[in-house]
Amino acid sequence: MAKDAKNGKGERNAKESGEKITKKMTLGDIISRYPETAEVMMKRGLHCVGCHVAAFETLEQGAKAHGMSDKDIESMLKEMNNLIKNIKEERKE
Repeated sequence: MAKDAKNGKGERNAKESGEKITKKMTLGDIISRYPETAEVMMKRGLHCVGCHVAAFETLEQGAKAHGMSDKDIESMLKEMNNLIKNIKEERKE
């Protein structure tokens, strides 16, 4: 992976790159990159945030295991991505 010009550690800074959360990302990766999203997941009944399986399970797998439909998952993704976008915009001000 190419070095990030800002952190110089060879790691992508997802918040600054504009990367969006997808249903194929692990729960652990989402929480690690975007801790603000934990509240969105919790209020929708996805309490996997602290679960040991979160490091390996994708958002889609966790959501399906908790009975969420594809429509529910897409709605949650939209809410989380809007949250990240709004936070990013606020930090620019």
